[in-house]
Amino acid sequence: MQPGTALIPEFDQETAGTRRMLERIPADALNFRPHEKSWTLGQLATHCGQLLSWTRPTLELNELDIANIPPARERTTPESILRHFDEQRADARAALEAASAAVMAEPWTMRAGEREFFTLPKMVCIRTFVFNHSVHHRGQLSVYLRLLDIPVPGVYGPTADEAM
Repeated sequence: MQPGTALIPEFDQETAGTRRMLERIPADALNFRPHEKSWTLGQLATHCGQLLSWTRPTLELNELDIANIPPARERTTPESILRHFDEQRADARAALEAASAAVMAEPWTMRAGEREFFTLPKMVCIRTFVFNHSVHHRGQLSVYLRLLDIPVPGVYGPTADEAM
């Protein structure tokens, strides 16, 4: 089994949980910001789809210079957020399925111009900066939903809003 294929069950489980969070976002809450330093709910939800879009370039390129990344286009409706997430999820899954052991072992570097942040094997980058990063922001989404008194869906089991 290729390493990318081995990650598919985890990828499917984690992205399904994130999608359930995104499905709960109402249109009238997209501008909600729990703190002045926080993103709006719309920005955070958009970022959840954007994170998945990092999968293919991580596997196909050897570095990312974040100084050259244009800002993400914020999605402005719950439907566009879900559509973007689904598109990026499908592309990320396909890239993972195609990734060979050799590709997953290749070094990958993140930098900002001349400043290098790290170089790690691509598989570690996928697990850390796509999977774990997505889980982190899904946790933030759950807090936003709770603050808005929107029932929080279960990810690893039931929540206070869902029966066993």
